[in-house]
Amino acid sequence: MTADHPGQDEPPPGGSPAGGSPTAEPPAGGSLTGGSLAGGAEPPPVVATGRKLRISGPAVVLPAEDLPEAHGMSRIRLVQIYRLGSVVLGLLLLIVFVQAGTALYEDGRAREVLINQVDPAALEQFRLSSALTTQDAAIRDYALDGGQSRLTEYREAVEQERASADRMRRLLAGVPGNGDVLRLLDKAVADSRAWRTAFADRIAAGPGGEGLDRAESRQARRLLNQARGDMSPLQAGITRLHDRAADTLRSRARTMVWSIGAALILVVVAAIALAVLIRRTVLTPMSSLTGRVRAVAQGDFAHPLDVPGPAEINELAVIIDAMRDRIIDEWRATVDKTRQLDEQTEELRRSNAELEQFAYVASHDLQEPLRKVASFCQMIERRYGDQLDERGRQYIAFAVDGAKRMQALINDLLTFSRVGRLSRPEESVDLNEVVQHALDNIEALREETGAEVDIGDLPQVPGDRTQLTQLFQNLLGNAIKFRREGVPPRVTIDVRRAGDEWEFRCADNGIGIEPRYADRIFLIFQRLHPRDAYAGTGIGLALCKKIVEFHGGRIWLGNGDADGTVFHWTLPVDGAQTPVNPGAGASG
Repeated sequence: MTADHPGQDEPPPGGSPAGGSPTAEPPAGGSLTGGSLAGGAEPPPVVATGRKLRISGPAVVLPAEDLPEAHGMSRIRLVQIYRLGSVVLGLLLLIVFVQAGTALYEDGRAREVLINQVDPAALEQFRLSSALTTQDAAIRDYALDGGQSRLTEYREAVEQERASADRMRRLLAGVPGNGDVLRLLDKAVADSRAWRTAFADRIAAGPGGEGLDRAESRQARRLLNQARGDMSPLQAGITRLHDRAADTLRSRARTMVWSIGAALILVVVAAIALAVLIRRTVLTPMSSLTGRVRAVAQGDFAHPLDVPGPAEINELAVIIDAMRDRIIDEWRATVDKTRQLDEQTEELRRSNAELEQFAYVASHDLQEPLRKVASFCQMIERRYGDQLDERGRQYIAFAVDGAKRMQALINDLLTFSRVGRLSRPEESVDLNEVVQHALDNIEALREETGAEVDIGDLPQVPGDRTQLTQLFQNLLGNAIKFRREGVPPRVTIDVRRAGDEWEFRCADNGIGIEPRYADRIFLIFQRLHPRDAYAGTGIGLALCKKIVEFHGGRIWLGNGDADGTVFHWTLPVDGAQTPVNPGAGASG
């Protein structure tokens, strides 16, 4: 097997190995290559597995005139139904909650009047009555014994009466029906003041301890009884006011309970109505549509999708029905394409069989005439060499060399065609053993050139051991063959882990390849140097690319140092799924 740099073309102008624009050189044995292999046409691109097939096409746009005529509920849109329902429900809830809120407010107001106004006013009336009694007892005791403590008690009772009367007026201000109570309060205060003016204040102004005059005592008793008699009507008025406030509170409480109950009932009714509305307008139509779509998905493509319901549901059913028609059309087109693809696959299989037959013929039948041509040319040179001039011997050498190159080209083409077809993949191949086998195959070339090869610790990968050996042998052979004059070749092969792949690197210190040739170096029959400079058929790196892609990887030209070439390629990690190129087995 001859190992060449990928994409080797004619030498560029000026004789530089990698300079100038390459000129395509017709391969040796042109009839063999152009006529039998490809017929001068480039092979179709290979689609890698692992990529999802995307079917693109025009969007499904349903014209307005294709929509069915609306009838029943389908004439109303969901937004209209829910908008009207939201307005009605909102108004009802607003009325009920305003009523409930008003009832709560009035109940709180009635409770406040009863607890914070009427009840404290009744307590102050009791204090008022007690203050009047205390005044009478204190002033009489002062009149009898002249004690200053009794006088102080009297004055405190007077102040207590005044404060209680003022507090009662403030508490009863704004209370409905407070007129009678305030009138009775004013009368009681006036009568108490009259008693004090006519009797108590005159005694308090004196020295005390002088006793009471009988006539004066009778007059004072009469005025005091009149003032005390005002307390009973005042108490009765406050009681009536208390009863009226209590009745109002009970009425407001009943109103509040009924309002809250009505609000709760309305909320429950609204929730039930909303649930029924959603069920009738959304859930039931969507459930029916789901069942029909499921029937279509299970293969009943003729199942109708006419679902009654609001306009949106009806339009959705029509659009899905249009999608169903589109899918049926696509399916029919796919069936036709599949049939055509099966026919093309069968044709490709037949063509591959013919190519295999051709490879067999090229390997056996065509090599025999080439060997005869080379043998008889050599016999002519040995027997009649002394009768031939220099030009004749040169012609014989050209013929022998051409036969040998044709034989090498046939063997390389046979090897290239077998990649992916005649393979024996293994679950795990130790690349350290593979590289060592490749080095053994090029041992003579290594000793002849004094090449130094540094191999790192390589992993185990799934693949074909023989093809992987060819891969490393071609790369190592190229790295040693395309060396610089006077510099011993030095080649390094190492590897690193990159996710689910191993990324390999082969670097040398040879003549290098310009980056502009990176896309062409892996094409078959491409050369960058003339045959007299570097031997080979121009298939070596094309074979490497095919082997790497068959094993689910990729290969490319890297960025090397100022001198030398770097190749990178990837192989899947042992245990990872290897996306074998489906097109590799079809290449001839």
